[in-house]
Amino acid sequence: MSTIYRLHPDNPQPRSIAQIVSALRGGAIMLYPTDTVYAIGCDLMSKSALERVRKLKQMSNDKPLTFLCSSLSNIAEYANVSDVNYRTMKSLVPGPFTFILPATKLVPKLVLNPKRKTTGIRVPDHGVSQALIDALDNPIISTSANLVEDDINEEDFDRKQNGKRRNVCELPKMELFDYFSKLVDLIIDDGSDHTYEVSTILDLTDDLHPQIVRQGLGKFDLL
Repeated sequence: MSTIYRLHPDNPQPRSIAQIVSALRGGAIMLYPTDTVYAIGCDLMSKSALERVRKLKQMSNDKPLTFLCSSLSNIAEYANVSDVNYRTMKSLVPGPFTFILPATKLVPKLVLNPKRKTTGIRVPDHGVSQALIDALDNPIISTSANLVEDDINEEDFDRKQNGKRRNVCELPKMELFDYFSKLVDLIIDDGSDHTYEVSTILDLTDDLHPQIVRQGLGKFDLL
């Protein structure tokens, strides 16, 4: 069974953060809140944990994993950010945006899109996520708790309510925790309301022609 940590949303308890970070460094995976949906996460630099996350999500190796950084300057360590993209991103972080960017050599191959050599990066506007990143001193993987992927059997992971099929990440929070209790090592609850809105994905690989890959919670207008 997972260990559940109940944290203050704005000032998470340092002792609990330290315990979580210690587990992440040891290869643990977690279910945790962000400024969008609940996410499955681990230490970006833990190969064994990355493999576990991919197995849990049943993601093929050509599907990149998104990760969270602490700031725009932190993003620049893991992605090549042009001056144009810097100006675009500056007004959007922290917030519910995922940026697709060319990756630097610091990004593990298990995270990358193998053909494009790109990666997805976010800077969350979320106290617990930021506290974890700061204490770990590494980015944290952030893939939604949605277990319904194109390449797996949806019947195994969907739920039904009032005749309507629901995605796992759309479950009420306590049901979500119960579902993942045997799948992850840690579950983090900051007491906040469970949100169901995903991030907006911006492809910035062509810095002169940004593209909205997915419209989510973040609002962005193409010029």
